[in-house]
Amino acid sequence: MAMSIEEIQTLIQTGMPDAEIEIKDLAGDGDHYAATVKSAAFAGKSRVQQHQLVYQALGGRMGDQLHALALTTLVKE
Repeated sequence: MAMSIEEIQTLIQTGMPDAEIEIKDLAGDGDHYAATVKSAAFAGKSRVQQHQLVYQALGGRMGDQLHALALTTLVKE
């Protein structure tokens, strides 16, 4: 089951309230997205830890409801 941009954005925003989020549908199929997430919560964390925070916000939907998400994380200053 595919997820909409709005669903993905709501999950990330709920899990990371300060995040600035931009999501693009890469293939127009509702199954392949690219997201840029900017948050102060990423400060001092490795890239892997930053991605884990986003995946945690998605509540285990990666690989199940959400097939592919190219993720870029940035520290919000």
